[in-house]
Amino acid sequence: MESLAAVTGLLLYKRYKFTAAKYFIYFLAYLTICDFFSFYTRYVSPGKVFDFLIGSVFEKNHWWSTLFWGIGAILFFGFYYHKILENKAFKNIVKYSSYSFLFFSIVYIALNWDKYFNSFFPVISIFGAVIIFLCAVLYFIETLQSDNILTFYRSLNFYISAAIFVWWLIITPLDFYDIYFTYEVGNPNRDWDFIFLRRGIYLFANIFMYLTFTFALIWCKPENN
Repeated sequence: MESLAAVTGLLLYKRYKFTAAKYFIYFLAYLTICDFFSFYTRYVSPGKVFDFLIGSVFEKNHWWSTLFWGIGAILFFGFYYHKILENKAFKNIVKYSSYSFLFFSIVYIALNWDKYFNSFFPVISIFGAVIIFLCAVLYFIETLQSDNILTFYRSLNFYISAAIFVWWLIITPLDFYDIYFTYEVGNPNRDWDFIFLRRGIYLFANIFMYLTFTFALIWCKPENN
């Protein structure tokens, strides 16, 4: 689904190349490439290509996921909404909130450096969700206060905002239960029933979000910067 959205965006790039949406297409391609590289852990086992990583801090991909998605995706949306919002106060709120998130993430990782390589950080995920909700809500408010409300159903940014708002709304509560998911030697709380449920929720949420992006890129008309 992720690749489908990225390929669709690249095929329709000429339609959006003079709008802020081109950055969103870059972002979809970035996500696809980064997720592809995250599969390196499948080859970190005896006799496989990356067996030399066994026992190293790079044996798991928590660090990579936190970097490119947990932090990178949030900063992108902060940048993107700063581009598409017109209200100066809203733009400043998004800008300084994103700076605060970046500063907090760097400090938190520095203080928990060992955990950075073998676990996820629910605090960063929840703070990131707050930034996403903030961006989406400000966009919806601005749309309601403008003439764009008359043609919102043809706006790519509307579908992007709706999709990410729903995705983070579904996924964020799972962060409170990561103790039942994270693999650690001797972890008595690891629960396979929760792991399968978590996978199912992520699958549904990803299909919904990326199909929405794909549909929007095909259906919507380019908007002026």
